Amino acid sequence: MPNPVLDAVEATAEEISAQGSANESRGKLSDAAAKLLRDTGAIRMLQPKTHGGLEAHPREFAETVMRIAGLDGSTGWVAGIVGVHPWEMAMADPKVQQEIWGEDNDTWIASPYAPMGQLRPVDGGYIFNGRWQFSSGTDHCDWIFLGGFLTDAEGEQLQPPQSVHVILPRADYEIVEDSWDVVGLCGTGSKDIVVADAFVPDYRVIPFSKVIDGQAPEEAGLENPTYHVPFSCVFPLGITSAVIGIAEGALAHHMAYQKSRVQITGTKVRDDPYVLSAISEAAAEIHAARSALLENACRNYDTVAAGRAVSFAERAVGRRTQVHAAWRAVSAVDEIVARSGGNAMRMDNPLQRFWRDAHMGLAHAIHVPGSVFHASALTELGIDPPPGPMRSMI
Repeated sequence: MPNPVLDAVEATAEEISAQGSANESRGKLSDAAAKLLRDTGAIRMLQPKTHGGLEAHPREFAETVMRIAGLDGSTGWVAGIVGVHPWEMAMADPKVQQEIWGEDNDTWIASPYAPMGQLRPVDGGYIFNGRWQFSSGTDHCDWIFLGGFLTDAEGEQLQPPQSVHVILPRADYEIVEDSWDVVGLCGTGSKDIVVADAFVPDYRVIPFSKVIDGQAPEEAGLENPTYHVPFSCVFPLGITSAVIGIAEGALAHHMAYQKSRVQITGTKVRDDPYVLSAISEAAAEIHAARSALLENACRNYDTVAAGRAVSFAERAVGRRTQVHAAWRAVSAVDEIVARSGGNAMRMDNPLQRFWRDAHMGLAHAIHVPGSVFHASALTELGIDPPPGPMRSMI
């Protein structure tokens, strides 16, 4: 299917790639990189058409994120993270959508969703406090989604816990400078966020339960199947697409470097059947990871487009596929790097940056296999749904 955003990415591919080292040295996307990403329209792919968005198929979004990440890991990561936020904003109160996109439909929204804040009720809304880590691309965003828990009027957390997503304008939170000092994805600028006694009106709060169970898009009257794909399928999609794209970028840089490389034994790489076999196997693994993730996205979309909800068991298997795809791709990158020679690890060779970025991306909580694999196995044994926290993010 046609993908004009992907076409725009291809038209500026060399420019996006050229910003990689600048992003890393700045610890955030350079202004030039952010403008290039903004101009492609990638962040508006899942945005509602009522506010200038494309309401794209999740597969198109994933393919675009992969390509951007293959050019520069940090730019692709921001595309995958920030690009998902308009999807949820489509479910928010029209009043806050107008506040964000009314004057500029290219306004970006940051996160994280981790429930690290406390939301205390007051007249007309809430008072919000908390601190969060890992707000990717936040320097280029003017609004933010932040996760939190509701409390009573005295500030005691409600039981059972009630998780919410809170929407704040840039004036209501602080970005903590020098809070992003990491080994990989340095250019994402995933800094800490602090909120201190911010007033949040009622209409800027979304119960997470309504997002995770699909009630939010129904109440918002959204018709496009993209918005009825479960949150636990859409949110990981952007992140894992970036990781697989980074793996594809590592492979591309490896192949470019190996074309003329002569090993210490005097053998040219193109004449070494053992290295060539390993490279081919790694390339096949990365391609398989890509195919699995895209097929997963299509299956979820087709299910809701047919008018059927994605069951817990289907979501669990889908999450297993997504997590395994990330691990599969990064393992393949390790095989590539192990056969690249010591010079590939010099800081002027982009391959080492892609290698570091891949491992940093794999460390995201959405890629932890334990509970996801456990839950998936239990559902296939007829225990559906499984007990307790294994249901989290599935």
